[in-house]
Amino acid sequence: MTINEIQDEVIEEFSEMSDWMDRYQLLIDLGEEQENLPAADKTEQNLIDGCQSRVWLVCDEHNGILTFRAESDALIVKGIVTLLIRVLSGHTPDEILNAELYFIEKIGLTEHLSPTRSNGLLAMVKQMRMYALAYKTKMG
Repeated sequence: MTINEIQDEVIEEFSEMSDWMDRYQLLIDLGEEQENLPAADKTEQNLIDGCQSRVWLVCDEHNGILTFRAESDALIVKGIVTLLIRVLSGHTPDEILNAELYFIEKIGLTEHLSPTRSNGLLAMVKQMRMYALAYKTKMG
């Protein structure tokens, strides 16, 4: 699936809920389903700057495809990073760098997150793009 097809799927899932409490619960559920990172990955190096809660993000590359893994100590934030992983993981650095992440606004995340959580969301996206850029440069 393309990044846009996955974004459209996420938008559809969230559009089935009109109440924001239900949407927050969906984010929490997504976060709870996400596998925890092993302790070895919870390092300062993998910690994302700019997040109020702690978020660790790890990126692996195999045959030109990037796979992200993450964990947060806050349930809603863990759900948000899980959504980002769902959309961006399994794609090439170019696909990730060229993706316009319209689902964030379409599902109402930007308007329903506190300013600090919004900053954290931007920091997560930025870090994922930095990984993509680093791998793109490394791969030539």
